[in-house]
Amino acid sequence: MKVGFIGAGKMGFTLGKHMTDHGITVGGYYSKTLKSAMEAAEFTNSHCYQSLTELVNGNDIIFITVPDGQIAVMADTLDRLDANLDEKIICHTSGALSSQVFSGMDSQVYGYSIHPIYAVNSKTESYINFNQAYITIEGNDARIDVMTDMFKGMGHQVKIISAKDKVKYHGAAVFASNLVIGLYHKSMKLMMDCGFSEAEAEDALKPLFENNANNLIKKGCADALTGPVERCDTETVRKHLEALSKNPDELDIYRLLSRELVEIADMKHKASPDYDYDAMKGLLEP
Repeated sequence: MKVGFIGAGKMGFTLGKHMTDHGITVGGYYSKTLKSAMEAAEFTNSHCYQSLTELVNGNDIIFITVPDGQIAVMADTLDRLDANLDEKIICHTSGALSSQVFSGMDSQVYGYSIHPIYAVNSKTESYINFNQAYITIEGNDARIDVMTDMFKGMGHQVKIISAKDKVKYHGAAVFASNLVIGLYHKSMKLMMDCGFSEAEAEDALKPLFENNANNLIKKGCADALTGPVERCDTETVRKHLEALSKNPDELDIYRLLSRELVEIADMKHKASPDYDYDAMKGLLEP
């Protein structure tokens, strides 16, 4: 089956190149700017389509790789085309939107939301390690095996999820990626409050962050966890709360995440009489 892309941004480039590298026929690209479609076509050794009709007629599977806010608009545009969409598979790559965005189309299409749990931050480089991405698929039961087999054939782990879980699932991915960056940035600002320059704060925190991330990946949450919460050091945690008390946002962040750490630590040491987290739990209550 031949795959066409509407949208020639980072995701379009990455998915198209990844597919061609794994023997899937990519028909080519259509984009709102001809230049970006031509660049994507050259990058994937495929075709630059001059019109949506040409792309629809030339491909069996259509990936809409445009910003989330434009997906419904594009679905409506496709539905109004003078082209036969019946039996086409149409996919988008939004983490938060479900396949229901295609439910209002008059044509008999098979709609899917296909989301890689992966940070695609480069048009020309993100494909290199894209095989590591875990893929979630949600959509029409009739052809879901086609899409599942496609991504499994490229070496991915695949999970089918329901439309009702899409937003919560995407929020979970944000916790593990974007919000981590927010926490790191907050940590840098706190270090700078203590007299560090921005460069010094980065030099100090990078090894800590990298080592902790590696331990988390290798050992899991419980075995990677260290620090005052894990060792039941209520006195140190009390001092942290006092130091952060002038900034309610920082205090709330510290409290909420520390309560999560208590849950992990409590499970880790459940069999040990030397660890009692009741006092720590009380300390971290708002």
